[in-house]
Amino acid sequence: MDMPARYIGAHMPTSKGIGNAVREGKRIGCTAIQVFTSSPRMWKGSYPTQEKIDDFKAAVKETGITQLVSHDTYLVNLCHLDDEIGEKSRATLRDEMVRCGAYGIPYVVSHMGALVGQELEPALEKIAKRTLEILKESPEEVTLLMETTAGQGSAVNSRFEELARLLDLTKHPKRFAVCMDTCHIFAAGYDIRTPETYHATMEQFDKLVGLERLKVIHMNDSKKGLGSKVDRHDNIGKGMLGLEPFRLIVNDPRLEDVYMTVETPIENEGHEKDIACLRSLFA
Repeated sequence: MDMPARYIGAHMPTSKGIGNAVREGKRIGCTAIQVFTSSPRMWKGSYPTQEKIDDFKAAVKETGITQLVSHDTYLVNLCHLDDEIGEKSRATLRDEMVRCGAYGIPYVVSHMGALVGQELEPALEKIAKRTLEILKESPEEVTLLMETTAGQGSAVNSRFEELARLLDLTKHPKRFAVCMDTCHIFAAGYDIRTPETYHATMEQFDKLVGLERLKVIHMNDSKKGLGSKVDRHDNIGKGMLGLEPFRLIVNDPRLEDVYMTVETPIENEGHEKDIACLRSLFA
């Protein structure tokens, strides 16, 4: 018998400590958790103290939640036209990977880059080159996930072809995979609202990228319509996607072991309600 998704959770705030994010995640029903290990709006995050590492590992042990993901800073742009910023981005993302190694977090999600006035191919070549350097300089047990984007501004990876090209340019390293965001792919023009369009989209992803490369799905409804290229998340079932895509995802046997985390508005127990809603969709 096919099992529904095993790992459903949320991006948890770390304002009361990164260990507390895991404990609070457990309280609201998470079986997977995403965090920031440092401020998402700063270039340089400090290396965690032993106290922080110990508390995080204790929280993981207490809760039994080992399905952990980190999201890197929003400032990273590995293909920036200014080489100094490109190198700064590489160092920042590498440091994030190193921090995750210390915490025992296996996945780091990154938006990777934006064109900002350059052609796609040379930009992807820059991203690929810096990605290989990051993988070389970071812990073996940490995998880098490129996130699908809404195509807002000139963000790369709004098309599956771009993900595939980056995998080709890097020669498909084991520690380089994908995080899909439901709001982003919908805003980028991939319709997943019916069984037919959902299966067509996933088949296209499988053909170009490979479903075995899909490690994390950000489960977000969208405030804006199909192909809008606007990245605005909504609570599950409250936006333009509705419930059907989420029902299809959580019951897709191919995605049973993928970590599914919501990054939805948190007001009024938003995350808790969204996690419960996703579980209610199990067939």
